[in-house]
Amino acid sequence: MGKEGMEFYQKAVKLGKRAMMGQSARKKNPYLKVLDEIPEAANSVMEYSLGLVQIPAERIVGTKTRGRGNAFACNFMPILGENTEFAMKWSSLCESHLKEGIHDAIVAYEYMNEFYVMEGNKRVSVLKFFDAVSIAGTVTRIVPYRTEEKKNKIYYEFMDFYKLSSINYIYFSEEGKFARLQSLIGKAPDEEWNDDDRMNFSSVYACFENIFQTLVKENEERTVGDALLAFMEIYGYKAMTEMTASEMQMRIARSVKVFETQGKEESLEIRMNPESIKKPLLQRLIPVSEPVQKIAFVHEVDPHRSAWTYIHDLGRMYLENAFSDQIKISTYLAEKYLSAEDALHQAVKDGNTIIFTTSPVLYNASLKAALDHPGVKILNCSLMSDKGVIRNYNARIYEAKFLLGAIAGAMTTNDRLGYLADYPIYGTVANINAFALGAQMINPRAEVYVEWESEKNVDYVERFQEHDVSYVSGRNIIIPNKNTGSRHFGLFELADFTHHNLAMPVIHWGKFYEQMIQNIMEGNWKNSEGTGAKSLNYWWGMSSGLVDVICSDSLPRGTERLIELLKKMICEGEFNPFSGILYSQNGIIQEDKEKTLTPEKIITMDWLCDNVIGRIPKMSELTEHARPIVMEQGISGEIK
Repeated sequence: MGKEGMEFYQKAVKLGKRAMMGQSARKKNPYLKVLDEIPEAANSVMEYSLGLVQIPAERIVGTKTRGRGNAFACNFMPILGENTEFAMKWSSLCESHLKEGIHDAIVAYEYMNEFYVMEGNKRVSVLKFFDAVSIAGTVTRIVPYRTEEKKNKIYYEFMDFYKLSSINYIYFSEEGKFARLQSLIGKAPDEEWNDDDRMNFSSVYACFENIFQTLVKENEERTVGDALLAFMEIYGYKAMTEMTASEMQMRIARSVKVFETQGKEESLEIRMNPESIKKPLLQRLIPVSEPVQKIAFVHEVDPHRSAWTYIHDLGRMYLENAFSDQIKISTYLAEKYLSAEDALHQAVKDGNTIIFTTSPVLYNASLKAALDHPGVKILNCSLMSDKGVIRNYNARIYEAKFLLGAIAGAMTTNDRLGYLADYPIYGTVANINAFALGAQMINPRAEVYVEWESEKNVDYVERFQEHDVSYVSGRNIIIPNKNTGSRHFGLFELADFTHHNLAMPVIHWGKFYEQMIQNIMEGNWKNSEGTGAKSLNYWWGMSSGLVDVICSDSLPRGTERLIELLKKMICEGEFNPFSGILYSQNGIIQEDKEKTLTPEKIITMDWLCDNVIGRIPKMSELTEHARPIVMEQGISGEIK
C-alpha cells in the first residue's frame, strides 16, 4: 500500500463524515440505502437483466445487502479507520485506478431508477471519489407493481422511455415529461432512438448539466432533467445542439429565475382580482412628470381575421383613449415576420418597454424575449406559466359560461345541449364544465354534447344535429363585417333555417390593460411581486368588470332575472360554479359540499362533468394549426 493511496483514503473519509453530519442534521439516514430492506422491492412484479450498461454514478445510492453498508457514508465515501483491512484494500484499489484504471464491471440491481451494488462497492467508492460520471455494470432491473403513486407512475413512464432510447441518466419529478422530451427531440411517441440520436443528446445533456450545476443552486424538488426540459421548451432542441458552451452558459445564466420557480407551488401566484396598491405618501404629494410610455401589442394574426385578436384590439383602442398623450402604442403582427421571436425583437428594438402578447401561441417567444431583455415588461395572454420571467393574464370565462348553461338549461325542451370548444388548453375544460353545471342546476336532466373546432375532419353542426341538440354554446364573439353569415356565437338556438342568439359573453380587455398601465405608471409593478421569485398570473372575472354576459331582449323575463341574481352572487363572491359536490364522467371529484376547487385545480382540469357527452381529444387528433397552441398550454388529454 503506497502513501498516495492512503492520503486519498483520508480525504475520502473526511468527505464521508461530512456527508454523514449533513444527513444527520437533516434527520436523514447517514448510511447507504439497502435494497433488501425496501419492502416494495422484495414484493416486485418481476426481475430481468439489462445486460452491461453505463450506470450514472450519481444514481448509485446503496448496496443490495446490508453487508459492507456501514463501511460507507451515504455518498459512498469510506468511514472506517485507516488502520483497517478495508482501508488498505481501498487505498490499493485507488492506486491501481491511478496507474491503469478500473476496468472490471460491477454487479448491481436497479429499482425505481436507483442502483444498488451487489459486487464492487469499493470500485464504486473510488470512482465516485474521482468524480466518475458513469460506471460500467451488469444490471438487473426490479419492476415494482403498478400503483397510482406519483413516483411509481413516473418510473413506469421512464421504463417506456428507456425501451426507446436506452438512456438512464435523465429523470424527471413530474408525470408526462418523458413523453414531452420524446416530442421535443422530434421523435414520434413510439419511435426508437439510433446511435446518432443517443450521441447527440448525450453531448447536449452533458454540456447543460455541467453548466447548470455550476450556476444554479441545488433543489431537491427539481432534477437536472426538469431544468433541461424547461430550457429546451424555450429554445428548442435543434438550437441547443448548435449552441456553443459559452452561448449555453449565457442563456442558462439568464434563465436562473425560470429554474428557481420551476415546480414550486408556492412560487406560482394567481391574482383573481385587481389589487389596489397605494403610492408612498411622499410620491402622492409631489407631482412627478411621467415620461411617455411606449407600449407594444404583439398579435398572432390580423384582427380582421381572428375574433380572439379582434377583442384584444378593442382593448388596445380603449387603452389609447384612456391615457391619450401619456402613452404611445405600436401594433405588431407575428404572421408578417419570419417568426414570432422576430416580431418581439422588433418591438424591443423600437423602444417599447411594455409588451402585451395576446395569444398562448406567443408564449414561448415571449419567454425568449423576456430572458434576452430583462428590462422589458412582457405579459402574455395565457394561463399557468410557472417560469417567473413574464406575467400571464386571462379572463375567468367559466363564470360567463356557467350563466349561459343556466339559460340553456331553462330554455331547452329536449334536455340536449351542445358546447363548441376550441383548443384543449388550460381553462377550456373549466368552461365546458361550468356550462354543464349551469345547465344541470336549472335542469337536472340536461346533457351537454361537446365538439372541438380544433379536431380534424369534424363537422360540428352535423354532429349536433345528429344528437338533436337544441341550444349550443359557440364562439365567444364573431368578427364584425366579416362575410361569414354565421350566427354560431354566444348561446344560440340550432335550427334548420335560423340561428337565434340568446346571450353572449363579453370580455372587456381594455379594463385589464388600463389597470396594468396605471399600476406601472404609479410605480407598483415591482411592489406587486411581493417577496421572493414569483410567477404572477392574472385571472380576473366578473367582479373586476373584465367579464360579463349580455342577454337578448327575447329572453323570458323570469330567466333574465335568474341570471341577474346568479351574476350578482358570483360578483360578490357568494357563489362559485365549482363549489359543493362535483362528479366527473368516471366518479366523484369533490365530495365535500362546503368546499370549492382552488384556482389551480380549475385551470388544470382534465376531467369532464358527468352530464357531458364527449371527451378531450388527443394531440394526434388535432389540426396542424392547433398543435403548437396545445403544445404550449395543453392539458393531458386523459379523462380521470
